Amino acid sequence: MGAAASIFELIDLGSFSNLWFWIALAVVWSSASHWVLGVPFDVILRAQTKGAQAQADLQDLVRINVNRIRAISDLSWLIIAAAGSFALTALGLLGFRYGVEFAQAVFLLALPLSVVWLLSVRTAFKIAQDRPGIEDLYLRLRRLRIAIQAIGLLAILVTSTWGMFINASVGVLGR
Repeated sequence: MGAAASIFELIDLGSFSNLWFWIALAVVWSSASHWVLGVPFDVILRAQTKGAQAQADLQDLVRINVNRIRAISDLSWLIIAAAGSFALTALGLLGFRYGVEFAQAVFLLALPLSVVWLLSVRTAFKIAQDRPGIEDLYLRLRRLRIAIQAIGLLAILVTSTWGMFINASVGVLGR
């Protein structure tokens, strides 16, 4: 009992009072908005300014990632949907019904990321179906990035508000 107690004292499972959680939150949303359909945003910007070779590279990267996303979705969409729904439900129940702060933190990360994943899959299928030109491709990738940034902004706002509420209710002397 003493060793387990000292391990849990060493590893703080109070996520909202842990600096590493907030760093991870920032890195997750920064990465999510930088990698649009698996393509770094600087590649998209370079294709808009540098010309034909950069545009061809962008189209190749988008084609490869769209085909990859479609293959994964076609093959295992039911398993992904079932496992994701189960995981989100379990995290939501553990976090908000039973008060497990770590589950709350993971839920507040995973739920908006699942919405980003759904938007990305939808965009990938639309790109594969429509086969847009380069200007329309820029527009779709920019719109997806803006949507991801908006979701990330809302997620950070909700997470920080909830984290402040949890930290304020815990008090100075702990739980």
